[in-house]
Amino acid sequence: MSQVTQAPLGHPPGSLVATQPVSLTINGQTHSLQIAPWTTLLDALREYLDLTGTKKGCDHGQCGACTVLVDGKRINACLSLAVMHEDSDITTIEGLGTAEKLHPLQQAFIDHDAFQCGYCTPGQICSAQGLINEGKAKTEADVRELMSGNVCRCGAYVGILNAVMEVVGKELKIEN
Repeated sequence: MSQVTQAPLGHPPGSLVATQPVSLTINGQTHSLQIAPWTTLLDALREYLDLTGTKKGCDHGQCGACTVLVDGKRINACLSLAVMHEDSDITTIEGLGTAEKLHPLQQAFIDHDAFQCGYCTPGQICSAQGLINEGKAKTEADVRELMSGNVCRCGAYVGILNAVMEVVGKELKIEN
């Protein structure tokens, strides 16, 4: 009988890692990366591009901390491979606003005290922007349902809902 032994944990020798070039457009800027094809979008953002606003929570698509926008729609970056998004426009929390000019959702989160520890906030804001982009959020019930995949362990849901509804309300007034 032959025995199979597991290789030591950690990074395999460089010659065993198959990488490929990937070009990603993130926050309006094109980035060329050399990554393994199994690299998640979340890891590409955080580990290769130092865009650490997008958080790694559960790494299983259950908490929403890693929510980013791809072509304006919400996705869990931990469940998506980076190589799948070469022709996509990716927006992270860093791409929504600046310190000098906050995005309306960022300002609303501050105004409504919609965060406590702040860990879930980038994913919450990206998810909120996505549901606004998708045109599906019209009522508080819509927002609650559409953002149910974004978990806030501190329980700041009332502030989050109020912040999102403020911006949704302004968007609806613009449409009418």
